[in-house]
Amino acid sequence: FCLLRSFATPIYIILYGFIHVYFKFKKKNYKMILMRTNFDVKFFIFLGFFLFISVSKSTHILKDDFEEWLSFNLENHKEETNLLQQNVDSKLREAESQKVIIRVNKNSQANFKTIKEALNSIPVPNTKRVIILIAAGVYREKIVIPETLPFITFSGDAMNRTVITWNDSYSTIGSDGHPLETFNSASVAVNADYFVAINIVFENTASYSKSKVEQAVALRISGNKSAFYHCEFYGVQDTLYDHKGLHYFKNCHIQGSVDFIFGFGRSLYEGCTLTSISKKLNYITAQKRSTLSLDSGFSFKNSYVKGIGEVYLGRPWGEYSRVIFSYTFMEKIVLPQGWDDKFGSDKRNITMLYYGEYKCSGPGSNFSGRVPWVRKLTDQEIRPFDGTHFIQGDTWLTTH
Repeated sequence: FCLLRSFATPIYIILYGFIHVYFKFKKKNYKMILMRTNFDVKFFIFLGFFLFISVSKSTHILKDDFEEWLSFNLENHKEETNLLQQNVDSKLREAESQKVIIRVNKNSQANFKTIKEALNSIPVPNTKRVIILIAAGVYREKIVIPETLPFITFSGDAMNRTVITWNDSYSTIGSDGHPLETFNSASVAVNADYFVAINIVFENTASYSKSKVEQAVALRISGNKSAFYHCEFYGVQDTLYDHKGLHYFKNCHIQGSVDFIFGFGRSLYEGCTLTSISKKLNYITAQKRSTLSLDSGFSFKNSYVKGIGEVYLGRPWGEYSRVIFSYTFMEKIVLPQGWDDKFGSDKRNITMLYYGEYKCSGPGSNFSGRVPWVRKLTDQEIRPFDGTHFIQGDTWLTTH
């Protein structure tokens, strides 16, 4: 300790590394550590004793600087710990602790040959993480996952395609004799919370063979806290109905023509490819944040905009529509204006819209021609939107 006292700067560095590693360990293992408060007490008693012995009064300036740094980090750790203690999703933790696996393969012996049969086999209300392993192939099924079946995972084949496809559209007549309209046209509709999809292709082929394009949804996600990894979404108009809730899309491909990502959702799209297939002027997003108090919006990060024709990045379905693009490469198909302030014949109040871009690249990202009311976000302004904190991911996202 005497030797250590004579080298104040190395102590600073050593303690910085020591505490940094400690906090990293805590953050990654909070579910276990939160129940071991004795560990925290012993650690900080030892740390205080070490500082008292090691730092001499002759290093007054360094001591003040270090204590300020230490105080900040301890307070930050305290806030993070309190947040985790309050927001850990106990229902999800319980469900993940008792996983069930079901296998679906239409061409061989498995638990079931169809996805519907697999879903129907699950007791309701479901409280376990049920992983449905779906073999490669094309499954021509219209799927609806009810609210009573949360914690469902669709896991497709990583090497070959697992496709779920149907062909309903807005005008398709339902069992009640009336048109299904947009909401019920989805090939896959998820009304349950905690849904996860991995390596799944969602498709609606309704408009492929029709002369007139109309709303035909490939996936509607209405459940909260749902995630999609390495998935593909194919349609024409209204491909992905990001209806409501917190959602995460990672390394996905979304293809369509008109408003092919739309809804009320509060969602992060990270590493996604957005492909326009319309030869006419069209729109990628139509976000429907309808009130100032509604905390929703779409954030696209590290993504790629490509395709044919010309597109606006978005138009306002809702009067307070909110969409952000950051670190995204945009091909020339993006119009210089970038954004539209009209939805059909309804012109929105531009002061209520929140459309922004941050450090995007590519020929379609040139900001010089953008409409004057779009925001060129600063480092500080992008922070609420550029990570999984935007969707409260620390409390419910798991590694896939």
